[in-house]
Amino acid sequence: MDDEALQVLREVWHARGQDADEVEAACGPQRACKSMAAVGFDELAEAGDGDLRSAWRTQLAREGKLTPGTATVRDLVLGADEQG
Repeated sequence: MDDEALQVLREVWHARGQDADEVEAACGPQRACKSMAAVGFDELAEAGDGDLRSAWRTQLAREGKLTPGTATVRDLVLGADEQG
């Protein structure tokens, strides 16, 4: 957490008459997750033919989110007609 955010939290706690010990007692000790090694989409590709792009298209089609004629993420977000 950056210093500015921490300062804002301390001001809120102070205004409410709380201190860090009371907040930790109510919320428990908090830790940030720093390990992102196991985060990814490889399992999605492994479930199909091994091609991640194809696996995403299949997933989007299955969920009804793939519009015919879309070729890029921009097409999916803005629609194929909105390209400039």
